[in-house]
Amino acid sequence: MTGREHRENLLRAMEFYYPEWIPCRVSIPARYWAEERERCTRLVQNHPRIFPNQNIEEYGHIHPRATKGILRDSWGCVWRNEQDGIIGQVAESPLDDWDKLKTYSPPDPLKDGVFGERNWEAVALRFKAMKERGEFTEGDGENLFDRLYALRGFENLMMDIALDDPHLPVLVDMLREYELKLVDKWLEIGVDRMYFHTDIGTQQSLMIHPDQFRKYLKPLFRELFQKCRNAGTHVRLSSDGVLLPIVDDLIECGISMHDPQFRANGLERIAKYYRGKICIELDLDRQMFPFCTPDDILRHVR
Repeated sequence: MTGREHRENLLRAMEFYYPEWIPCRVSIPARYWAEERERCTRLVQNHPRIFPNQNIEEYGHIHPRATKGILRDSWGCVWRNEQDGIIGQVAESPLDDWDKLKTYSPPDPLKDGVFGERNWEAVALRFKAMKERGEFTEGDGENLFDRLYALRGFENLMMDIALDDPHLPVLVDMLREYELKLVDKWLEIGVDRMYFHTDIGTQQSLMIHPDQFRKYLKPLFRELFQKCRNAGTHVRLSSDGVLLPIVDDLIECGISMHDPQFRANGLERIAKYYRGKICIELDLDRQMFPFCTPDDILRHVR
């Protein structure tokens, strides 16, 4: 299967235009690449429909966030990782006190990556080559709601939202300006789809009330996603947990694809809220996988 065929099929799925097969994406955790690189390489090579570009270096790349130890990102968040190959968590937030906002400067997305300097020229050349080969291209819009609680600390942000803290709109606007610059750059390069990450749900409910989402986050989402859609670029949103109360809001904002979690939302409710409205990238129950036999997983997929 060629990259061109993969691209065409994926676009057909997102646009409800009779794809030839159900698109599927499998991510192999970085720690398995580190421990079992030869077996992982064979897996990728044996399944070109799932791993279409066959770029082993890209699939086996270990993100800096998945390196054991303590590191600081360009936003000033300090990450603590206990094991190589597993993404850690923010241990220190640069805006844990609102007084720090007065002197805080966010990174420049045209110069700074989250972990290291950006080289947009190299990115543009790589994506040009991908387009010439007919491959699907996707830009990284990075983090939205989860960027906010990384900056403030989770409990602090929850209290900010609950109490309608007057600093909160300033923080959201700072993220908005950063994201608009970032999105503009990706659209200038030209991509089929933009990816955004914004975990906002738990296994039981949204982290915040739907009305609070509509007040503080929906305007940001709408502006970013509509900018992409108006440029002819699809939007893929990754957001874990229960999102059913705001699915229609997300669709209104302009998402093309979302990855609802199987256990948190339930297959029947996913069908009820998503069918005919948006392409789903169904997130299998990975929390169950360590306790499964191969037959259990096969039944789960079916």
